[in-house]
Amino acid sequence: MVTKTILSLFLLLMCSLSAGAQDITVTVNATADKTPISPYIYGRNNSFVNTFGSATAASDIQKFTEAGLRFARENGGNNATKYNWRKKISSHPDWYNNVYDRDWDAVSKMVEQEAPGMQVMWAFQLLGRVASSKNYNFNDWAYNQSRWWDGCSQNLAGGGVVNQAGGSKATTNGNPELYTKEWPADSTTAILTHWFGQGGIGLTKENFRYWSMDNEPDIWNGTHDDVMPTQLSADAFMTNYFAVAKKARALYPGIKLCGPVVTNEWQWYKYAGENLRIGNQYYCWLEYFIKRAADEEKATGIRVLDVVDIHWYPGESNDAELVQLHRVFYDTNYSYPGANGLRTINGGWDTSLNKEYIFGRIESWLTTHFGPNHGIGIGLSEFGSNSQKPNVNAVLYASMLGTFANNKIELFTPWHWTIGMWEVLHLFSRYSHPFNLPTTSTNEGTVSGYSSVSADNDSITLMVVNRDLNASKTVKVNLNGFEARNGSHTSLQLAALPGTETFVSHTQNALNKNTVTVENSGFTITVPPLSTTAVLIAASTSALTDIPVDSSAPLLYPNPASDCVNIRLAEVGSGDVTTRIYTPEGKLIHSELLRGQGTGLLQLNTHHLTDGLYIIQLENKKSTSYSYISIQKP
Repeated sequence: MVTKTILSLFLLLMCSLSAGAQDITVTVNATADKTPISPYIYGRNNSFVNTFGSATAASDIQKFTEAGLRFARENGGNNATKYNWRKKISSHPDWYNNVYDRDWDAVSKMVEQEAPGMQVMWAFQLLGRVASSKNYNFNDWAYNQSRWWDGCSQNLAGGGVVNQAGGSKATTNGNPELYTKEWPADSTTAILTHWFGQGGIGLTKENFRYWSMDNEPDIWNGTHDDVMPTQLSADAFMTNYFAVAKKARALYPGIKLCGPVVTNEWQWYKYAGENLRIGNQYYCWLEYFIKRAADEEKATGIRVLDVVDIHWYPGESNDAELVQLHRVFYDTNYSYPGANGLRTINGGWDTSLNKEYIFGRIESWLTTHFGPNHGIGIGLSEFGSNSQKPNVNAVLYASMLGTFANNKIELFTPWHWTIGMWEVLHLFSRYSHPFNLPTTSTNEGTVSGYSSVSADNDSITLMVVNRDLNASKTVKVNLNGFEARNGSHTSLQLAALPGTETFVSHTQNALNKNTVTVENSGFTITVPPLSTTAVLIAASTSALTDIPVDSSAPLLYPNPASDCVNIRLAEVGSGDVTTRIYTPEGKLIHSELLRGQGTGLLQLNTHHLTDGLYIIQLENKKSTSYSYISIQKP
């Protein structure tokens, strides 16, 4: 009997300890300096233009704006390398090198008109040759009705002979002289004058500040082997890079030059088979690129680099590994199973190296070679996951957005876009505030918190990401240095997403709305497996909670805004709308009558507002609504 009692007490104790071990504490440090979050991490590739130039549907454009898409990389990756902006044609390296129509002018005008304020990224050509004629295309329709097969990358444009056995090698390669022409630095950068200069097409250059310095030059002997069968040396690439960078800077001083647009993890460290040295010192490819750029700037006084931009296509397919991929960027303790090129970082092959922290390394190299306060950002302009599981990809994407917000990453545009990502983009872009706050977890591998705060420190959004594949987690949250209003606060949760797309609009999506109860600047929340939960927390002194802000109110975009905000009001029709702008304390600071034009799209000038959070009241004969708007000047 005594033995059974002791055993029962022991089992009870072990269950209690096990249950306690499940609790995780997340701490938001509101006393630390807040840092700005770049709106351009809320980006995507190839939203507005199809590879073969089809038009973008109005419903898609509305979806992009309602989801909070702020940055669109539209250059098409490898399809940008041979783009001839004068003739509006390009050569497709993965489709026989055939030349097809593509109109960057038309797409840029359309985006300016239909999605004002969105930042769009194009690319300069550094290869040295671009498309010149469509007259020598391989007749893929006659061959197999233009179906894909494993011979699509054969070099058949220009009179090539198809290898019907398949593979990438044609029986006879086509002649690239027939469909390409030389394209020096003057030609590629003249698009800036064509777009923004006197007599040009009149685009607003501030909407097109970011330019890829071509695309994945370290593998051109594979992707563009028709004109470069032997890989361009790293030194020759740097020569081409500097020529284009200097001419672009002269034409547009405020431009953002993004390079070297490196291909993947192996190429972060290794450029082709080269042993890169400056003097007697060996450098891996990314450090070599950074040092060469720093040396050029010091020698000429011309800034040739604004964003170190890389690509990454990890090979992982295991769910448990996929949800940890965000740790590759900064976590110095994370042993990354996919570390490979890293082992060549010192010039040899060291199998003991597996701590990647690539963005941390880039920051260190920038400080070493450019010095502190260099002002050079970091970007990831292509990324793709092997998984097609919505909940795995949603949690991975949320973890990356949170990590990038924590570390002031400048731009992020995933290439692969899978189910669940629209929902996460919308949650972060539409509900986060402009400034990041340090946030820690007692179990970062499983649950992380990512916090953002308003300019006036009167509202915090906490994103809680649970990466556990199977188990819910109980999370205790402490808000250090932030006096939250006691009582109920809204939570918005993404979990158990289905295998079909759920995001339609700001008001029609998969967000599950609930509440948490805050007491003494703390609360406890239970989050399901593979979930992302936003908790919207107002300060006790905030007047925002006293105004009936409606999440289904008419859409304001861009948000944050700068000098102008667009108001999409489907119900307004041709009527007029009275707009009133209030401070967070409820003080009326501006009132204006906007005349409806029958389009349901109105524009409100906000150039007179300083950075901060405001409430906009919209009133017409039918209704009155309130929405938050954040002003963030460039």
